This record gives sequence, structure tokens and C-alpha cells, in this order.
Amino acid sequence: MRLKEIQRTAHQAWSPAGHHPIYLALGTAAQQLDASFNTTAAIEIFEMDFSDPSLDMQLKGSLATTNRLHSIVWVNFGSGADGTGGRLVGGSENGTLTVYDPEAIMNSIGEAVVGQSDKHTGPVRALDFNPFQSNLLASGANDSEIYIWDLNNFSSPMTPGAKTQPAEDISVVSWNRQVQHILASANPSGKAVVWDLRKNEPIIKISDHSNRMHCSGMLWHPDVATQLVLASEDDRLPVIQMWDLRFATSPLKVLENHTRGILSISWSQADSELLLSSAKDNRILCWNPNTGEVIYELPTTNQWCFDVEWCPRNPALLSTASFDGRITVYSVMGGSLKAQQQSTISSSFDTMDPFGTGQVLPPLQVPQPQVQDTIVPPLKKPPKWVRRPVGASFAFGGKLITFENPKLPPVQSPQPVPRQVFVSQVTTETEFLQRSRELQTALQSGSFNSYCQAKIQSAKSDAEQDIWKFLLVNFEDEARIKFLKLLGFSKDELERKVSWLLLDSAEARTSGSVSPADFFSQTPKENSNFQIPVSCGKISPLKIYYTDGLISQALLVGNFEGAVDLCLNDGRYAEAILLSISGGEELLKKTQQKYLSKQKNSISMLISSVVTQNWKDIVQSCELDNWKEALAALLTYAHPEDFARLCDTLGSRLECEGTEKRCLQACLCYICSGNIEKLVECWALHRDCSSPLGLEDLVEKVMMLRKSIERLRNCEVAVQSPVLAEKLTCYAGILAAEGSLTTALRPQEGWNDPPTVRGGPRKKKVPDNYTPPAPITAPVMRFPVEAAQPHDNTQVPPGAPQEPSVQVGLLQQLPSEKVQQKEIPPEHMVLKSTFDSLVQRCQLAAGDPQTKRKLDDAAKRLGHLYDKLREQSLSHNILSGLHEISRCVASQNYQRGLEVHTQVVSSSNFSEISAFMPILKVVMTIANKLGV
Repeated sequence: MRLKEIQRTAHQAWSPAGHHPIYLALGTAAQQLDASFNTTAAIEIFEMDFSDPSLDMQLKGSLATTNRLHSIVWVNFGSGADGTGGRLVGGSENGTLTVYDPEAIMNSIGEAVVGQSDKHTGPVRALDFNPFQSNLLASGANDSEIYIWDLNNFSSPMTPGAKTQPAEDISVVSWNRQVQHILASANPSGKAVVWDLRKNEPIIKISDHSNRMHCSGMLWHPDVATQLVLASEDDRLPVIQMWDLRFATSPLKVLENHTRGILSISWSQADSELLLSSAKDNRILCWNPNTGEVIYELPTTNQWCFDVEWCPRNPALLSTASFDGRITVYSVMGGSLKAQQQSTISSSFDTMDPFGTGQVLPPLQVPQPQVQDTIVPPLKKPPKWVRRPVGASFAFGGKLITFENPKLPPVQSPQPVPRQVFVSQVTTETEFLQRSRELQTALQSGSFNSYCQAKIQSAKSDAEQDIWKFLLVNFEDEARIKFLKLLGFSKDELERKVSWLLLDSAEARTSGSVSPADFFSQTPKENSNFQIPVSCGKISPLKIYYTDGLISQALLVGNFEGAVDLCLNDGRYAEAILLSISGGEELLKKTQQKYLSKQKNSISMLISSVVTQNWKDIVQSCELDNWKEALAALLTYAHPEDFARLCDTLGSRLECEGTEKRCLQACLCYICSGNIEKLVECWALHRDCSSPLGLEDLVEKVMMLRKSIERLRNCEVAVQSPVLAEKLTCYAGILAAEGSLTTALRPQEGWNDPPTVRGGPRKKKVPDNYTPPAPITAPVMRFPVEAAQPHDNTQVPPGAPQEPSVQVGLLQQLPSEKVQQKEIPPEHMVLKSTFDSLVQRCQLAAGDPQTKRKLDDAAKRLGHLYDKLREQSLSHNILSGLHEISRCVASQNYQRGLEVHTQVVSSSNFSEISAFMPILKVVMTIANKLGV
């Protein structure tokens, strides 16, 4: 992208890399005239202010000179502590070499010319300074003249050795970038000479045998000491040759892309893979000399560029000088360019006649082309200065990928240096992984009892300990009795307390005169007589006699119901119960109900439930502080078919209070009922499951409860719970992120089975050839992703009595319903056969596991295409493209197939093709690579 521009016909030199701000020095070019025939000369220094969006450069200073220049360099010698200053050296057309102080030019203070020599006898076309000793300068002119100048003592130059014969002009000199005593020179005939200044003689000569190599530029490789490039100005051979002095019989590489002679080259010191060249074909190219590829082309005008230079401080900038009188600064990082064509001729003439007539000339009518916006692409490869010297990235499975690009010493080989990438395992949740491994060990070995015992020992709270005690009971025999003990109800202890209470009461009644055994063994005497009160008499204050008579009469006539009613009315509950037993089962039930309805004490509700087997009222209306008693009653009396539902009802009441204490009590109810879904939802609602250890707490309990239910039923258990699916997904993700991929991917039996009715499997309506995909929501426990099914109350919980269910057997016998799959239309069967054959050929030819995995995935994902063909839901455009791709695959013309693929994707609705077109491209790419 063009950043700055100015109308000048000049040679250019950037300020040194340590100089800030960035300056550009321009010296009026020799042997060139502008349209006004101006013959003055000057050195100008401009500041690059890139915060200013305009193309203008800020002139900081200028100095008129007597001679125009063939070459100019800005050396770091003489720079101040702040990095400013340095020296400008210009080689003029009459052989004068002049040293300038740029600070004096910019500030107009002091003497600007600090050194000058007329040692050369012809135009000084070649200048270069030593990158290791900035006070050393090399210059070249006519008659093979090469001088080495010391800027500390400018009056006495030295020569690198005897002049080469025959004498020729020196077009370029260049210091080696790695070895400070090596200098090279070249002349227009194409010959290059390498000088060793320690020996003061040439050590090797390079010559192109075609005799068409007219050298216009020569540069040493920035990194490899034995390599250099030569550029040819001859239109018959417009190339750049790369030479290696170790194999100097012929060029190592030839860069051919220009169509006419090359005028200037510049090699980036920040990235040795960037080499600029400008030529008489009006093109400015940026090469990667290692590959010979053109990676960038600058948008230029229709004039030759005779000088290109990289900026030492900002490696993305470069400047060009062209014969149309423009100095332009570009950035190779791309951007928007407004191409404005201006008339250089009209701007060069003033309003007066330059030929001396004194008449005002009319303005030239030059049509102005329309301004156009051009998007300039950046380099094809990231330049070295924007590449990360180091980098790190986390990968799946807790892997940390790191790399570094250390600055290695220069190598004497064009081969790339191998770089290392480090893969490390990062573990941040050590306790989580340890507990996960312990859980997996218990699940695989079946040591559930010892695992629960260990969790009881390590529990940090009484509530946590109670939960693990309840889970442990599920794996033991006589679970009901042990559940009751955990709730504080011991049968043996109760019998002991009852015996003691009865004994104590009997002693009190006998006042100590009769032993309890004697008291209970007393019987009526054989000859005792008793009177039956049959006369009712009159109602008197002694109502008892009237009632007794009615009861007697009712009994004598066999009216047990009436007798019972009279007893109940008179509060004689014991007699009423005894008489109802003789009156039959129906009368007994009525009597029990009437009796219980009149009792309002604290124990009557429990007695009522025990007698009537109606536990719904207990769990729905008991005080929650008596939840243990209610759960104990369910464990003792509830029918297996009602037990789970009643436990869940009690748990829901506890959970609704919303406190953590009630939540943990509810969890115990859900453990007794074997309701994994409710346990998960309750625990997740009241406990933090977002942390790894919180998730581990939940998974441990769920897995133990599931295993206990499987042990009881002797079959696998499937659970439908969206909450559990989400938690298991997070759990698997953490395991994978911590590098425990084996555990994260291990199939846990039962979690991915079809949904089941409690007590028996439920059949799903699926096609015979249906292959369920591996759900991303359940990578650990094989948890099903289908919607939760309504609970069936026939579940047999761990603590309830075991009774077979007829409904379970019926459900197990239900046949699965088959779904008939449609056929692919005959005209599209060729697509399936062609693509399946291609995948098979690739699978046979593939050698690495990664490619095989891709092909296995492709074989599955192409099924989406075949489904759409069966449904006939693809548009005509897509079908036409697929058939064209099929023909290309059949003829093994994969390149054409990929082009058609691109056309189809670009002209279609992505949602319509996203399921199969990307994988089809992967298969063709693999096939092209394997050559099948």
C-alpha cells in the first residue's frame, strides 16, 4: 500500500535502524532531467510522519550541491547517544566523494560537509558501508577503481588489492553480512570478484558463461555467508542469479519472472526470504529467494523504477525511485490504495515560457483519469518480523503445545533449520483426577462396599456420612432392616423396651403382691356365674345399665352391627373391636374406620395408616421433623409397587423447604427409592456442581446408586435425565482437559442404552440399519441424549420388598416396530456407488491412522447425502454439480472435481449442503494425495 509520495528525481537513502524518527535522504540523480530541464542539485532530508494520512512528506532540511549523485548511503558512524545523526555519503558524477552531517543539514547549524575526496577519476556508482565497522566505507568507479575509506581518516583510502584486468567500470560493491573482512564487487559485464581484505587480494571470481549477464546489482545473503545474488540488466537475460561460493561453477538458483532487464535489487535484512527487484518491464516484485516464488507485486506506474530500498528501522516499508520523477514509500502489509494519475509534464512547467519568450502560456488541458480504489493484498507469507518468536496453545486433552524460534547462528546451508514443537501435559485438578481414578477402579473391580466404606471414613460432615451409609446399605442383604437401623429404629432394641414397659406396668397394678407372671396367668374360676343384663329399664342417671341391656338384646338376636354401634357410642372401643371380629370382615373394617375417625391423638394417624395401609396421608401430612419416622413406616409396611412413589413424595416435600438440611434428607429418600434422576436434580439444585470436585461428588454418588440398582435387578439400568446429561458432559470435558482421555472416553455400561421402563427395557422405534451417532453430550458415561421418559411406578427400589411385576414381562415381549427406508432414485445411484468406491480405495491406500479416521468419518457422513437423495430434497443445481463431481472422480480428475465443488458451494445454500459437501472435499483431497 502506498503511504507517502513526492515529486523528485533522486537517489535515496534511509536513516539507520537506530535513528528515530525515520528519515529519508534524497540526492538529485545524475544523468536525468525533469520536464523543466532543471540542472540544479541538492540533498534533501524528509521525515516520515505516518500518523498523517496524506501522501505528503515533511521536509526537514536541504543543502544545495554542485554535483548530482550516482549513489548515496546513510551510515551509522557518528551517531549521538540518542541514536540521531550519522553520516550521509554521496558519490557524484565527476568522481567526488562527499561526507555530510545530516543533523547540520536539518538544523542549519554548523558545517554540513565534513569530508570530501577527489580520489576517483570517474563517476562513483557504487557505495556500501561495513555492517560491523560503520567507519569503513567501500566505493567503486571507472577503471576498476575500488577504495576502502575510514571515516575517521578520510584523506587516505586503501585498496582491496591490485586492479582487475582488463579495467572495467565498477557498478556495485557489497560487504559480506557475516564476515567483516570480505568484500565483493561487480561490473556491467557480469563478472563478480570476492576480495579478502586481510590478504589484500581477490579470492574468487564469478562469471556467467552466457556473456549476456550485464550486472546491475549484487547483494550478499543476510544469513548465509557464502551466498550472493547478481541481477542482470540485459533484456536478453532478465534474471537474478543466486550463487554459492562453495559451488561457484554455475548459479545455485535462477529467479525468472521479469520480462526485461533488472535495474535494482534490495534484500531485506529483517527477513532473508524477502528480495525486492525492479525492472524495465515496469514491475516491482518481491521474491522468496529460497523457493524462487514471487510472493508480492507492488502496484506501480508505467515508468521504470531505477532504485528500490528496504527501510532499516521499519521492515514493512520500502521506497522506490522511478524515472517519472516520483519517490514513493510503500508498505508490504496490504491495504486500500487510491490510484491517482497525475500529469508529471504539466506540473513541471510553470506559467512562463521556459524558452525565454516571456509570454504566459495557456494551461495544458490534460484529462484527469477517474480515481479508483484498489485493494492491495499483503504478502503471501507472513514476514519474519510478524512471526511469533514463541507461542503456546492449549489443545484437547489438557495438552499444552509450545514452540520457539531461537535466533540461531548463521548456517552455511540453504536448507531450512528444523524447529521443535513441545507437547506437554497440563494437570490442574490433581485431587479430581485421583478421585476419578479411584471411582473407575471401584466400578471395574466391583469393590463397591469397600469404596463406600472408604467414603464414610473420609466424609467431612455427618450429612455426607449419612448419604454414603445409605448407599452402602444398598449393596448389603436385608437392606430394609438396615435402613431402619440407620433411621434409629432397631427391632431388637424396640422389643427390649416394650418388655420392660409391660413388666413395669404389671408390677404397678398388683402393688407388688402379685408377680407379673402370676398376673398374666390368672383365669376366671370354673364355677363362676355371670348375669346377662337384658332389661333396659328406664333411662336414669345410671345410663350404663340401659346401654348394657340394649347391647345384650342385640347380641342375643345376632345384631352385631347394632351392638358394635352401641359400644362405640358408649366409648367401649375394646368390646366394639371384639364384637366386630365376630360380625365378619366387612363389619371389622367399618368398626376400625369409625374408631380411627374418633381418635385425634398424636399416635392415631400412624395407627390408622398401619391398619388401613394408607401411607399417602402419612407422607403428605406428617410433620417434616418426623421424616425419619415416616420413611421407617414406608420401609416396614409400604407395598413394593407404591414404595418408590411414596419415598419420592416425602423427598419432594423435604426438598420444597429449600434448605440444605432438608435437601440432604430428601437425597436419602431418593436413595431409598432408587430414583437417580431426582437424586441428581436435588443435589445439583442445592450443591455447587460447577467445580471439578463438586462434579466428582455427584458422579460418585450416582455411579454407586446405579450399581446397587443393577445388583438388585441383575440387569443394566438406563437413566433419562437432562440434568445428569449436562453434568456428565462437563465431567467428561474436565477429564479430557486434564489429559485423562481414557477415562473420559471409556464406555460405561448402561448409560447409552435405550430408555427403559423401570424393571424392564423399552424398545425404540428405529430402522434396522440405524447406527446411533456418538453424542457429544455424553462422552464419558454413554448417557442417552433422548428426552426424559415419564417414570413408571413399577420400579423396585433397593430397600423395598422384591415382588415380580407382570407388567414388566409384558413390556419385554413387545416387538420393535420396523421403519422401512426409502430407496435412492435409480438416476442418483451412481453417486452412491462412485463415492463409496472412492472412500474404499482411499481406505485401502491410506497408511497413517489419522487419514484412516478421517475416511471412517467420511463413510458415515456421506450417509447424510444419501438420505437427502432418498428424500429428493436437493436442488437441481446441487444435483448437477454432484453428478459432475462423480464424473471427475470416475476419471480420477480430482483437481477438476475440487473446482466444481467450489462452484457448487459458492452458489448454494450452505445449510442445505453443510452435512456432506465438506467431507466430500476431504475425500477428494485425500484421493488426490494418495493417487488412487
